[in-house]
Amino acid sequence: QVQLVESGGGLVQPGGSLRLSCAASGSIFNIYAMGWYRQAPGKQRELVASITSGKYTNYADSVKGRFTISRDNAKNTVYLQMNSLKPEDTAVYYCHVKRLPNNNYWGQGTQVTVSS
Repeated sequence: QVQLVESGGGLVQPGGSLRLSCAASGSIFNIYAMGWYRQAPGKQRELVASITSGKYTNYADSVKGRFTISRDNAKNTVYLQMNSLKPEDTAVYYCHVKRLPNNNYWGQGTQVTVSS
């Protein structure tokens, strides 16, 4: 099993910034991809950004140019720097880890609210 501990959510005004962190522990061998999903009320969970062990990144079109995902393999931690936040970014953000061959793990979620 892989345990994920998220931190960094909160309330921020439009145009502001937040940084999310997610630290993985437990059976952390063969971790391939780490990333972030989000789910707004009444909507499906969607991919925000992901990063592979080789540092290949993928972003949702809605966050390109505003969000940056990074990963510290030595610390088994993934970060999401969110800049120029918009009200539509409001959601619960979930950390996700994919471990080979095909195991998926989720964090408990952290609330991000963008409001004036």
